[in-house]
Amino acid sequence: MREQKHILCPQRLRRVPRQFSWIDQRLVRDGHIGRCGVEALALYLFLVTVADAEGLSYYSEATASRLLGMDNATLCRARRELLEAGLIAYQSPLYQVLSLDDPDAGLPAVRGKPPRHGSGETVSIGEVLRRAMGGAA
Repeated sequence: MREQKHILCPQRLRRVPRQFSWIDQRLVRDGHIGRCGVEALALYLFLVTVADAEGLSYYSEATASRLLGMDNATLCRARRELLEAGLIAYQSPLYQVLSLDDPDAGLPAVRGKPPRHGSGETVSIGEVLRRAMGGAA
């Protein structure tokens, strides 16, 4: 017999905030979480937490690095993993947490593909789209 679910702490029941919603379960269900390292997932959680209703955030690299306890190179690698996984868009200094509704809508095809670890350089949204469309890297 299956155990019934019950709320553990009713006084802290989570509600969808007006400015955003909680993390999409498809992050786990569709395997996105398995293609990212812990630093990338920490950055993703940070971005989801600080993003506005459109998923936008303007936190500087220095501030994000300090708050996450990462050096700049680690932050750059984490960002690149999220870009390659199609979870965020980035054009300095703007981050956008992307919807998981249509993973093939102009983003890198990453389903089942492990993240590549690049040099940590910043990649523009245009470059991500060029690579996704099969253009020269």
